Amino acid sequence: MAKPRAKLRRTVARASVHHALKKAVLYARVSTSEQEREGFSIPAQLKLLRDYAAINDIDIVAEHVDVETARKAGRTEFEAMLAYLRRHPSVRMILVEKTDRLYRNLKDWVTLDELDIEIHLAKEGVVLSKDSRSSEKFMHGIKVLMAKNYIDNLSEEARKGMTEKAAQGYWPTLAPLGYRNIRNDAGRKVIAVDPEIAPIIARLFELCGTGNFSINELAAKARELGLRYRRSGKLVSSTSTIFYILRNRLYTGSYEWDGKLYQGLHDPIVSLEAWELAQEVIDGRSASNVRASPKDFVYTGLMTCGHCGCAMVAEIKKQKYIYYHCTGFKGKCPERYVRQEALDVHFEQMLSRLRLDDEIFGLVQRALRESHGDESRERDEAKARLTAEADKLQERLDTIYLDKVDGRITKEFHDRIATTWREERARAIRGLEHLNNADEAYVDDGVALLDVVRNAHKGFAEMAPEYRRRALNLVLSNCTWANDRLTVEFRQPFGMLEELSRAAFTLGTPNQPQNEGFDSLVTPTGLEPVFSP
Repeated sequence: MAKPRAKLRRTVARASVHHALKKAVLYARVSTSEQEREGFSIPAQLKLLRDYAAINDIDIVAEHVDVETARKAGRTEFEAMLAYLRRHPSVRMILVEKTDRLYRNLKDWVTLDELDIEIHLAKEGVVLSKDSRSSEKFMHGIKVLMAKNYIDNLSEEARKGMTEKAAQGYWPTLAPLGYRNIRNDAGRKVIAVDPEIAPIIARLFELCGTGNFSINELAAKARELGLRYRRSGKLVSSTSTIFYILRNRLYTGSYEWDGKLYQGLHDPIVSLEAWELAQEVIDGRSASNVRASPKDFVYTGLMTCGHCGCAMVAEIKKQKYIYYHCTGFKGKCPERYVRQEALDVHFEQMLSRLRLDDEIFGLVQRALRESHGDESRERDEAKARLTAEADKLQERLDTIYLDKVDGRITKEFHDRIATTWREERARAIRGLEHLNNADEAYVDDGVALLDVVRNAHKGFAEMAPEYRRRALNLVLSNCTWANDRLTVEFRQPFGMLEELSRAAFTLGTPNQPQNEGFDSLVTPTGLEPVFSP
């Protein structure tokens, strides 16, 4: 009995090993949903592979299906299949229809080769393993390279087609919010204004141009106006979506594609001037990283905490009292809340350090006008550059017009190129106008603002918030608040003026110790000055 039983055990063991070696995962893929509709269907691949497994006594233990491009490694189900094979070392077989269904880039080929997998290409009638002949591996490698060349060439042709479409004035890809992808009367894919969403987009640009709204606030406004995502139908909640909208030149009727500017044939939603204003507001906010609505909280963005360096922010209590406090971004901070009225007193006292009497004011005014000479030279250089650019573009427009008249180019080509050049020339002209206006106002605005600064400490708390911020930004920097004390640095030339004022004040009060003066302007409560200079 012992011998038959031993033989039976060996037979069962061989059958178990044989069964383990016949386990396989199935993989099917189509590159796009269009391919699936055109006959490369997933059901057809699955039927072929399941029949193949039944004929060859193979047990399919997992199935993975992808319907997406294989231009990049990282297909969802392909990655899941690799993870399954790594978790199950007893499964060393993949069933797939043919070479370009499994991988169409070299990275996937190398990855599978490292796993030592037996690959069954059912439609090609080929089985590849580490024991395959070198000629079989060579031919398989050629097929992989051909598949990669095919997808690269397909992608290149697609890019070329999109670039040509962009050059003709047609937006070549998915329309952003505010537009719809449609087919025109000639059957060509174009974009058209969405009558429901476009007014919301225009309103967002209008609100952004005021400078009174942060990106978060604009996102809230977009939700109030009913801006929704096209596919999900959900209200727009992401600030990144609002940022993308406000940065997108497409809404002006022109667009950038592959590093070049094109004039589109679609209708604009906003004017170029409104778009450029929005860019200036966004760029300014990014550079300063301060709240876009200073009218509410005068000192937000002007101070940091003297303990931890975090920003000092404001909030309203009982709907009327404004308090400032450390954000505590780096952890719990010992700094207490401070009322805006207390900060008014401190900032007013800081401005009072600038003793700009009429004589000193006259000197500074003269220095400002002398410095205007350097500013004028820079403006003249910018004007010359913009003038030359505008003249060059006008010359191009004249030349291309003559080419159209003489029949050397088509009217369509002329209109497309001329529109872009006219826009670039108009931008240069606007730049010249801006420089001319700024040139005329430079000295007068500077003198007027300086006059505001030297009198800012008089009734500072009653000044309009925008004037307070303007004066403080001009004069002060690196303001910190800690232990009921405000510490500031004066920007130049106001720093020198403050030192001159300090020296003059000390010399004019012989009974006062030299180490006193403006170093001790406030009491520990921070609300009353020790003395009034």
